[in-house]
Amino acid sequence: MLVDLSNAVNGYLLDVLDHMDWWVLIGFAAQILFSARFLVQWIASERAGKSVVPLAFWLFSIGGGVLLLTYALYRRDPVFIAGQGFGLFVYMRNLHFVLREHRASAARAQ
Repeated sequence: MLVDLSNAVNGYLLDVLDHMDWWVLIGFAAQILFSARFLVQWIASERAGKSVVPLAFWLFSIGGGVLLLTYALYRRDPVFIAGQGFGLFVYMRNLHFVLREHRASAARAQ
């Protein structure tokens, strides 16, 4: 059973990579440019040690990111799989900062 799963995953990944062409490379370049704004915001949050945007932004980002990643996996689109996978990591890291700040504020209020 584990071998079947491994073969299925390998077959899926090979099928995804088989769709690489110039448009996919352009899509990756576009995704890198689009994602740079997340990277800049993430670095600013890391330096501040907290998220600098509202909680709802991160909740909508995670919800939308999960749905888009699910769609990208279904479509077998390597550009969107890479972009949404990285974006979800950034959203969750910033949500961690928001929740940590809320806990610290609640503790100080007591």
